[in-house]
Amino acid sequence: MIPLKDVSFSDPHQNIAFDEELLRLADKEGAGPVARFWESPRVFIVVGRIGKIEEDVRLKEAEADGVPILRRASGGGTVVQGPGCLNYALVLSKIQYPVLNDLRKSYAWISGKVIAALEPLGVKAVFRPTSDIVLAGSEKKFSGNAQKRGKNYILHHGTILYDFDLSLITRYLTIPKDVPEYRKGRSHADFVTNVPIDPAAFKVHLRRLLS
Repeated sequence: MIPLKDVSFSDPHQNIAFDEELLRLADKEGAGPVARFWESPRVFIVVGRIGKIEEDVRLKEAEADGVPILRRASGGGTVVQGPGCLNYALVLSKIQYPVLNDLRKSYAWISGKVIAALEPLGVKAVFRPTSDIVLAGSEKKFSGNAQKRGKNYILHHGTILYDFDLSLITRYLTIPKDVPEYRKGRSHADFVTNVPIDPAAFKVHLRRLLS
């Protein structure tokens, strides 16, 4: 089974930096693959590598509430983090899993593992390119994913909303300019949802599927 680091920090900066350090250790120091799970006790906003804070974030509200705004090294969209949002960070070898060499195929393959891990927990989900996982039927999103790619390893990290205050998304984030077709113009409130899972059970299932 893939090695586990079930480590959460109270400081948002540390949580973001630790994911990136795990990739560096694997790619540069030979530390090998790892699965990390974490959840922030504090609400914060994190912007993708090329995201524009002034376009993605409702700055007046974030500043009024003292919500930190960070940037991560991977791509993907801007998200709100906090209690009830489970993060998985997977550092995986492109040599061990050749499918990871193709960006689009890697998202589909890893998302397939996440979907399979959710099935025993009663969640029927489907993958929606480029990097979303949604409930089957309603097409409501509960998981977004992003990657940073090294020479021999990738860092794939994603979120699962299971008990998150969804009103925070509307409060702090604008509607992105680039939205997937399946969203069909839905507001944050109509588009995003929680899935009622046991995080501990999900961690076990996902690690087994990656062994």
